[in-house]
Amino acid sequence: MLVASVILYLLVTIGIGLWAAMRVHNSKDYLVAGRSLPLYMNTATVFATWFGAETVLSVSATFAKDGLGGIVADPFGSSFCLVFVALFFARAFYRMDLLTIGDFYRKRYSKAAEVTTSIAITASYLGWTSAQMTALGLVFSVLSGGALSLNEGIVIGAFIVLGYTIWGGMWSVALTDLFQSVVILLGLAAVAWLVGDMAGGPAKVIAAAHSAGKFQFFPEANLKNWLAFLAAWMTLAIGSIPQQDVFQRVTSAKDERTAVRGSLLGAAVYFLFAFVPIFIAYSALVIDPSFAGLFANEDAREIQRILPSLILERTPLWAQILFFGALLSAILSTASGALMAPTALFTENVIRPFAPRMGDRQFLLLLRVVLVVFTLAALLFALNSKSTMYEMVQNAYKVTLVSCVVPLAAGIYWRRSTNAGAILSVAFGLLSWGIAEFTATYAAADVVVPPQLVGLAFSIVGMVLGSLVPRARAVGAAG
Repeated sequence: MLVASVILYLLVTIGIGLWAAMRVHNSKDYLVAGRSLPLYMNTATVFATWFGAETVLSVSATFAKDGLGGIVADPFGSSFCLVFVALFFARAFYRMDLLTIGDFYRKRYSKAAEVTTSIAITASYLGWTSAQMTALGLVFSVLSGGALSLNEGIVIGAFIVLGYTIWGGMWSVALTDLFQSVVILLGLAAVAWLVGDMAGGPAKVIAAAHSAGKFQFFPEANLKNWLAFLAAWMTLAIGSIPQQDVFQRVTSAKDERTAVRGSLLGAAVYFLFAFVPIFIAYSALVIDPSFAGLFANEDAREIQRILPSLILERTPLWAQILFFGALLSAILSTASGALMAPTALFTENVIRPFAPRMGDRQFLLLLRVVLVVFTLAALLFALNSKSTMYEMVQNAYKVTLVSCVVPLAAGIYWRRSTNAGAILSVAFGLLSWGIAEFTATYAAADVVVPPQLVGLAFSIVGMVLGSLVPRARAVGAAG
């Protein structure tokens, strides 16, 4: 019955996605849903895209293991990202009438800046998209009772998401997100009520977490710990800003005001509801302390089995149906957006500049081809990664933090920023970060400054030097 319910749910989701394809008449419909989403739908796409597999399975398990201090990146950093976008970037994005975030770098700087930043942003999506595929694989493996391996489940999940995203584009993402948001909210809320009661009530779960020190948020008072804490928060809070999926949700809104309000409401709903799976996961430890044994497993991904194992082993059928429906909703909504975003960016800003006479029909076909290629690349990444989903998502945003944030912010708020500054910012940031990562991996002594902070600092230096030094030389020569 459970497997049949899951199959039925997947068929309904695919049906909605294919029905949405009827609204796609051109590339603008495919990429930004015609810039026509009302507030409720815009909020749903923001929430559903961010509320993914890592939130339900990995963030919750990380809290159970490390407490609040272990989840500073998500949901704390990721929620702040949406607030920053709403307050400081949404209006600028909407007014420029851009198709992708890569268009911003071209209009503000040059084609070279457009291509380099777009490649960096596209590469960053491999980790995030792979995390969703890993989650689908885990779900299918658990539901099959081990008949399907994790990798076999990953392959099946990848092709399901590809199947309904390839035809409807952003319209498929928007309409399925709306449906999936309702399932997530109702399903997880009902399961939390049941599991909390099984654990002896919310008060007992909260007291157990408090006595175990899980509410310790800030690190010990030393420089290394504080820099690591800050770096983890900044990786998602700032590194997520120059992302195509965030940009698409802003520019898909029907007007500028909706773009701002949708991001703020989505951030609020996401932050508050992220604690529901956290509560369920810690309730699992209260119900059965043996789940803590997963923390010692050599494969870090095993801790993500806490919630699925609890639900299958300890709850009635109706709760299993609700939980896996909500979980699949969270995964599918995020996965479809994670496929669409890099596809749009790479096609529009890396390939299209070399084929400027391409017609809209050819461009739409190319978008779908790139979607398939990126899906296969993410699939290979997922099959070969041993990281948890939480780690995969954090690692993904380090790339954009060190390469794309500074040119974006400077392009909007610093009039003296130049193309040379943007190029040097990307180059300095990526190169210094790569060196710092290598040093952190192979150095004999502990590294105090996290590599992504090194990269961000050099990215700022590159922007300042590239923008001011040539101008100072020009002024000197003129004098």
